[in-house]
Amino acid sequence: QVQLVESGGGLVQAGGSLRLSCAASGRTFTSAAMGWFRQAPGKEREFVAAIVWGSGRTSYADSVKGRFTISRDNAKNTVYLQMNSLKPEDTGVYYCAAGGIFPLYSESLYDSWGQGTQVTVSS
Repeated sequence: QVQLVESGGGLVQAGGSLRLSCAASGRTFTSAAMGWFRQAPGKEREFVAAIVWGSGRTSYADSVKGRFTISRDNAKNTVYLQMNSLKPEDTGVYYCAAGGIFPLYSESLYDSWGQGTQVTVSS
């Protein structure tokens, strides 16, 4: 089992930036990738971005391409999500997930989840 702790959420105005962090502990060697998903009020959870631990290969949802960047620090077992040019539609609870592999956007491949961190973008 992998334990995940997210941080960095908050309230920001449209056009602003936030950086989310996800620290992993436990059996991290069992996870091939780390992903970020989000859930807006009244909507289903959706894929945002993911990264493969070893190769650094990344994948992004079309809605965040060019604005969000996922990165990892293997030594710290931590994954980051840099979010720029935020829009009100980016509002939601952001979840970090471990496990995965291809396709990186497939939620069912992730078997460990964090508690989520709220991101609110005001217009």
